[in-house]
Amino acid sequence: MTATKQWSVTVDIDEQEDSTWAHVSLRTPAGMDVTGDGHAQRNPLDPSVPEIGDELAVSRALRNLAERMLHTAEKDIRGATGQPAHLHR
Repeated sequence: MTATKQWSVTVDIDEQEDSTWAHVSLRTPAGMDVTGDGHAQRNPLDPSVPEIGDELAVSRALRNLAERMLHTAEKDIRGATGQPAHLHR
């Protein structure tokens, strides 16, 4: 079976003072919602470069989302096969 699919991830970034929070959300075509969160805190001795905080917070949120997706896949494999699943990370 050949198929082309497109999934979209929404990224929300909130910057306050020296902290940046990111929230990412994914909704699959099957209706599954998965989210991830990330945070970055600027060292007061470092120069203020908001883009770096955005990059760190978003990358951490995406990593969190990816980990949750792997857990979901493990549960789905167990449900489909009746066997334990341990996916490589």
